Amino acid sequence: MGIPLGVPPVNPASLNQQQVSQITDSQPQFIDTLKQTLQQAQQIQTEADQKVSSLVTGQGGDVQSAMIAVEKANLSFDMVMEVRNKIVSAYQDVYNMQF
Repeated sequence: MGIPLGVPPVNPASLNQQQVSQITDSQPQFIDTLKQTLQQAQQIQTEADQKVSSLVTGQGGDVQSAMIAVEKANLSFDMVMEVRNKIVSAYQDVYNMQF
């Protein structure tokens, strides 16, 4: 397996500290991405709750949009749980490593 086209090889020993910090600063951190994903999942759940509430109280909500919002919230929750499971699994793998 070779290097993909368009991606130059990087020799970590040839990078100085400033270059390393530029690379890491320009990319989003994992925890930031995780927080953003959780916030989006919470927002989707809130929208679904609002649509179902407006449907139940008779405030002009339609069944189709409420069902779509609920399904989006369900898929979003499933994705968050899978990410959580992967994180826990990775933690357990690292914890069980022997040095």
